[in-house]
Amino acid sequence: MFLTISTRGDAAHPATDLGYLLHKHPGKAQKFSTSYGTAHVFYPEADDQRCTAALLLEIDTVALVRRGKGKGRGGAPDAALAQYVNDRPYAASSLLAVALSAVFSSAVRGVCAARPELPGQTRPLRIEVPALPARGGPGLVHRLFEPLGWTVSAEPVPLDTEFPEWGDSRYVRLVLESEKLTLAEALRHLYVLLPVLDDAKHYWVASDEVDKLLRAGEGWLPGHPEQRLITTRYLTRRWSLARQATERLELVRLAEADDSEVEEIDNAVAEETETEEKPTPLAVQRREAILAALRAHGAARVLDLGCGQGELVRELLKDPRFTEIVGLDVSVRALTIAARRLKLDRMGERQASRVRLVQGSLAYTDKRLKGYDAAVLSEVIEHLDLPRLPALEYAVFGAARPRTVLVTTPNVEYNVRWETLPAGHVRHGDHRFEWTREEFRAWAGRIAGLHGYDVEFVAVGPDDPEVGPPTQMAIFEMSTAEMITPTLGAKEAKAA
Repeated sequence: MFLTISTRGDAAHPATDLGYLLHKHPGKAQKFSTSYGTAHVFYPEADDQRCTAALLLEIDTVALVRRGKGKGRGGAPDAALAQYVNDRPYAASSLLAVALSAVFSSAVRGVCAARPELPGQTRPLRIEVPALPARGGPGLVHRLFEPLGWTVSAEPVPLDTEFPEWGDSRYVRLVLESEKLTLAEALRHLYVLLPVLDDAKHYWVASDEVDKLLRAGEGWLPGHPEQRLITTRYLTRRWSLARQATERLELVRLAEADDSEVEEIDNAVAEETETEEKPTPLAVQRREAILAALRAHGAARVLDLGCGQGELVRELLKDPRFTEIVGLDVSVRALTIAARRLKLDRMGERQASRVRLVQGSLAYTDKRLKGYDAAVLSEVIEHLDLPRLPALEYAVFGAARPRTVLVTTPNVEYNVRWETLPAGHVRHGDHRFEWTREEFRAWAGRIAGLHGYDVEFVAVGPDDPEVGPPTQMAIFEMSTAEMITPTLGAKEAKAA
């Protein structure tokens, strides 16, 4: 994907001021890591009379497919055309809009610490996008940009120059020119309208997209003649979000018409009665799900295997029904931090008798782990190399054999919902693998059958209808036959 921004100047007002506005030095070629590849910024020309900044977004196409499982984030239609062959590396889209906002963030906000007078100045601008998807054709491109003060050239790109009878593609070569806009205004126009013209987004659209739209659309979107189309497409036709955005834009329009503030009009509810719920962090939701499962299964003596810095141990200590809690981790440093955070050295004798931190490896059987009601493996298995996983399986399910085992692990399918997760990366640098829901269920089913457990699955976090929850949890419960004949192995118990 490629985009250029050009401006003109003279000795008194050199064109190279563009470098100050973009916070990118004209004499350097720079690169930046983005969610789906690498963004390069360089200047093909830079002198007093003319300066051009180029943004080249190099897409990691393999990671794009793997993260989207061939379906695209948010159901983007173009990514479903083929597994590895589509227009995403070449045609401007929400991928480029996000990179534009990230790489030129200060310019988008209209901030320039070195030259604070520059962002508010209008200047001659020329923006070129060689390949822009335009669902609606060149006519829609004109209807979107011309009301904003742009002179628009949207030249259709033929499907194949060798076969003109095939007609034009849905792509245009876009050239925008204006003498009366600031650079910040221009960048905000592009940030909103590139994905609108593409009519697709590469990431899941959540409620915070309404705020992004209103911030980028401040000053121009409320009065735009195509406001409804822009809002609907930008929010990928999520009607509840589009309605929310439309209502807020109407308040802005009324406030501007009445020369007043939005708060003066939207005052039906007193400010002090408004409550905005902050989203519960996923780690907290995970601990709450684990605690609920332990209580439901009547566990009193609990193992936290791979306890890390003791977050779950601390929550277990708050509930007196958990009479014995053992936190095990291979890292001595993690256990030291856990002891400090739990304040074990200052804990009362009665409370201290309920908790124990021990160093050990789940790659080996350990007699200390036998005889407990429940064991928790929270975000642990993905930190092991796959060839070492069978050793953990036997150490927990074959040797320790707690009545209940809870295992949580990331659902890799949900990763596409995080816009900021770098292309092809897992959620944590130490993760050796991350499983799909199908892979996790197959693994858990095999373990349950091999060691005499029944297993059920619980979603942790928001359960997305397309990609499932961010965390998946398996609850293993020892089968009745195993509890009756605990000294027999799984196969012998089934035979009995």
